[in-house]
Amino acid sequence: MNKMAMALAVSGLCVRLGAQWLNYPAPGIPRTPDGKPNLAAPAPKTPDGKPDLSGTWESESGYFQDLAKDLKPDEVVMQPSAKALQADREGHLHTDDLLVHCMPPGVPRINMSAGNNMPHPFKIVQTPALVVLLYETSANSTFRQVFLDGRPLPKDPQPSWLGYSIGRWEGNTLVVDTIGFNGRAWLDTGKGHPQTEAGRVTERFTRRDFGHLQIEITIDDPQAYAKPWRATVPVHLLPDSDLIETYCENEKDVSHMR
Repeated sequence: MNKMAMALAVSGLCVRLGAQWLNYPAPGIPRTPDGKPNLAAPAPKTPDGKPDLSGTWESESGYFQDLAKDLKPDEVVMQPSAKALQADREGHLHTDDLLVHCMPPGVPRINMSAGNNMPHPFKIVQTPALVVLLYETSANSTFRQVFLDGRPLPKDPQPSWLGYSIGRWEGNTLVVDTIGFNGRAWLDTGKGHPQTEAGRVTERFTRRDFGHLQIEITIDDPQAYAKPWRATVPVHLLPDSDLIETYCENEKDVSHMR
């Protein structure tokens, strides 16, 4: 199966219902004289003076397929077993990816858009003590919680797809640390970079202006990589828009992946 056919098969697993509340002029969005959202306006602040990351967002394309696409080969140094696994996944064109079976994409892949035909927007809901990320993925709609109440990461977390996340503010940047992965998710789709239970993902969310967010992602996984590596993903706001329900059924399509 070539890459185009693979993409069509994967997209066939995802059922997106009709648009809901799209193009509704949301309050609080700065606008140009013609009424269009002014995405270059300054980033908003919360009442306590922190940057307000709230909104519906979508990453630039390409990182869903290869999180390391902007990096040099020597910046992502895999352990021998991880290198062999990654090569096997890429050689088999994604067919062993559990995302095909409606499992969650994992972190950080869940933040990435697969492109125009498979948008993966996410929504940030921000409070002083908790940030919630809601996802419209190619699997089933899901969520993450980032606790800002000072709690530590769990010492012995039960392995999960999306891990356990705590956050803190460093200036205008929200820093999110996540551990407790089950080791079954992939970091990206086309390349199939692996993630193990020893993995730690650090995401740095910086809202550059009203319409643009940057996520700097550090992968620290000594069982899979010889050293930590970092990718920077640009994200843009989807103004006057919102998430729609998504669900995945694989009994009709997964057989066509082979």
